[in-house]
Amino acid sequence: MSTSDIYDVAIVGYGPVGQVAAGLLGQRGFKVYVCERMPDVHQIPRAISLDHEIMRVFQQLGVVEAVEPYIEPFTNSEYLGADGQLIRRMTMVAPPYPQGYTPSMVFTQPPVERALRARVAQLPNVTVDLGVEMVALAQDPEGVMLQIGSGGQARTVRARYCMACDGGSSGVRTQLGIEMQDLDFDEPWLVVDVLVNERGLAKLPKVSVQYCEPQRPCTLVIGPKNHRRWEISILPGEDPAQVATAEHTWQLLSRWLTPDDGQLWRQASYRFHALVAQQWRHGRVFLAGDAAHMQPPFLGQGMCQGVRDVANLSWKLAAVLQGEVRGDAGEALLDSYGTERRAHVRELTSRIKGVGVVICERDVAKARARDARLLEECAGQVQDTPRQDILPRLEDGFLSGQASAARGGLFPQPWLTGAAGARQRMDELAGHGWRLVLAPGVERAGDASIPGLTVVALGSADDVEGVAAHWFQRHGCVAALLRPDNYVYGVAGTAAEAAALCEEAAAALGASACIA
Repeated sequence: MSTSDIYDVAIVGYGPVGQVAAGLLGQRGFKVYVCERMPDVHQIPRAISLDHEIMRVFQQLGVVEAVEPYIEPFTNSEYLGADGQLIRRMTMVAPPYPQGYTPSMVFTQPPVERALRARVAQLPNVTVDLGVEMVALAQDPEGVMLQIGSGGQARTVRARYCMACDGGSSGVRTQLGIEMQDLDFDEPWLVVDVLVNERGLAKLPKVSVQYCEPQRPCTLVIGPKNHRRWEISILPGEDPAQVATAEHTWQLLSRWLTPDDGQLWRQASYRFHALVAQQWRHGRVFLAGDAAHMQPPFLGQGMCQGVRDVANLSWKLAAVLQGEVRGDAGEALLDSYGTERRAHVRELTSRIKGVGVVICERDVAKARARDARLLEECAGQVQDTPRQDILPRLEDGFLSGQASAARGGLFPQPWLTGAAGARQRMDELAGHGWRLVLAPGVERAGDASIPGLTVVALGSADDVEGVAAHWFQRHGCVAALLRPDNYVYGVAGTAAEAAALCEEAAAALGASACIA
């Protein structure tokens, strides 16, 4: 097989995670192959929420304007206790928004997926193969071979690396024999999507609600426009298939609506799991999205986690494929993907399970004790808890050896005013590679050999809302070195320390030349 027949990356699975991966790698110029069993996007929504970090990735892909019509701010979520009283309120951080977008959002999945696919379709170096199935996989030291089946015929596709974005029942993961670790959460729930008419909307709460009621815990999420979602626990002894019939579903919804108040869009019974893959890398194959992890839906982080996976992996694969990082340094960089994302997923899943414990208590006495404890902790005055406060930092992986509270966190994306006076988000001015961001009054000291490093001097680009200035003040530093996925590699307290920080990163990358 000639070199021209070899793809840089093959992606198995073309849901939202595979779409983002194809876009991020494709717009960097890599030759990408994508295969997907379904001939089109799912016509019903599965994910319903995303956050500002994901919008920042969408910005990098150039699809923000295309997806905005299908996205709305997430309402507050009010938690009601065993006797109907307010026991917790989840909100979003106050403006100015740190990433340049509304922090928590709801969205309609099918048209957002179509917008992502339309973006990928603009990239001539990306081949998308729909209605086919990956039937076998093998690898050698040079690459991965995929057997692609279609209409009883099979052909071989070869790539240097493979990303498995093929969902919770991942065929790639199964063929590799990678087991999932159970994080001890397994509950049957009914998920119902309703397109509610005006009469029905007048009956419903104006905020999203978690009904932490021991007799039947359930959730109401306010989606875009007239889309409302219920997640309703299935009780012991109930038949999940029977519960998911239209007749039984309307019985469960009768507390809120009648069939005259809206149209069922979808109703399906699921088991909510907390699972994480034991391995995220097997040679030249990487797991991402639901193929690598599944978590309960209580904070709406499922799709967000998958997008974080491929945003993390894509820049690392790009650095290796472009020859910027080679040898042992390249292998260490690729290994850091699993180290970082697995730990992050495990920690966030633990926190999501904690939210689930609050929601899912079935014992009446224990539920009332829970309510009393939560109200006692806030002295009877329920405080706003921003959803973003739940998200952990990266703790281990490709990060500076100098620990700090900022290291491994997501750096903000402030609105900046440059020399021309135009107001733009930072990434629009500075790009998406390695960036050294300097607080006002700090000058760059020395040089660093990080490929493609961009210096963002806030003294010459006005921080319109003071977002970055506040971040530097809060963390007691004057410089931050950002990775291409917008996470903080490390911070520095002086210009000299900033230069040393860049040299540390360059050494870890094995880089030897500065590219302007």
